[in-house]
Amino acid sequence: MTVVLTEAAAEKVQGLLEKEEENLNLRVFVSGGGCSGFQYGFTFDDEIKENDTVVESHGVKLLVDQMSMGMLNGAEIDYQTSIQGESFVIRNPNASSTCGCGKSFTPAESGGSGCANAGY
Repeated sequence: MTVVLTEAAAEKVQGLLEKEEENLNLRVFVSGGGCSGFQYGFTFDDEIKENDTVVESHGVKLLVDQMSMGMLNGAEIDYQTSIQGESFVIRNPNASSTCGCGKSFTPAESGGSGCANAGY
């Protein structure tokens, strides 16, 4: 298994990368914090590190460090537009709960119910 970037997410990333003058990749990572224990992060990176998993999807190189891959393996990254706005959405099979904002989660192995706003 690996991380999957949907076509909509890849199109958004490519649009953002067109504004940059250097050859960058999308780095997706997990860090401590957020109301559910861990939060997702995105950044552009020109360096592929030794322990990175590199996933190419719809023309975009996605970089995931080893620790984050353990929590993101099998996840799908999508980009959605709705009345509330536009955002990247991560569907993560490794999360037991997700905060209502969708930016933080509780890993399945730790249990817990996440924040009061969890609606997933």
